[in-house]
Amino acid sequence: MAQAPDHAPDHSGEALVIQKVQPFGEGQIVLTTPSLDADGRLEDRHSAYHENRSPPLVWTPVEHVAAYAIVVEDPDAPREHPFVHWLIWNIPGEATSLPEGLPNEASLGLIGGATQGVNGAGKIGWFGPRPPPGHGLHRYHFQIFALAERLTFGPNVPLETLVSALKGDTLAEGLLVATYEAPESQ
Repeated sequence: MAQAPDHAPDHSGEALVIQKVQPFGEGQIVLTTPSLDADGRLEDRHSAYHENRSPPLVWTPVEHVAAYAIVVEDPDAPREHPFVHWLIWNIPGEATSLPEGLPNEASLGLIGGATQGVNGAGKIGWFGPRPPPGHGLHRYHFQIFALAERLTFGPNVPLETLVSALKGDTLAEGLLVATYEAPESQ
């Protein structure tokens, strides 16, 4: 019988949410942010080393969508599962963007009652990149899902339950990958 390793892996071995969800529609969502530099690096103010502000996001609309969900994961985290940086769902179907610096609150009235879930740090809302010093460049997968129906979950729903709902309700999806590396002075 093989023994479990006594150290964390260099990178997560589990698939990202977007790899587990197969949309039943044919559309593709183009997701962008003005907060990337020319090399695809996320600006410092969005990092947990700095201001920890959620980045602004913009996406192409999908017809007949009831709501959008966004999941941000870091598969380069030195742990078994990708680190979840953000879970937000029930973004209104007519929306095509999110502003920068959303409050870390479960219910966002200013975003049509969107719900933010618990991130990998155990808090509600955005938790910006904070790769371990010396661990190198990490990739942050901003995954967006266009949903046929709004989700009925509260903020404490486990990621696995959210993924199961996405599998049955996703019309289209999109992906944006940003990078970030720990500042040398940390």
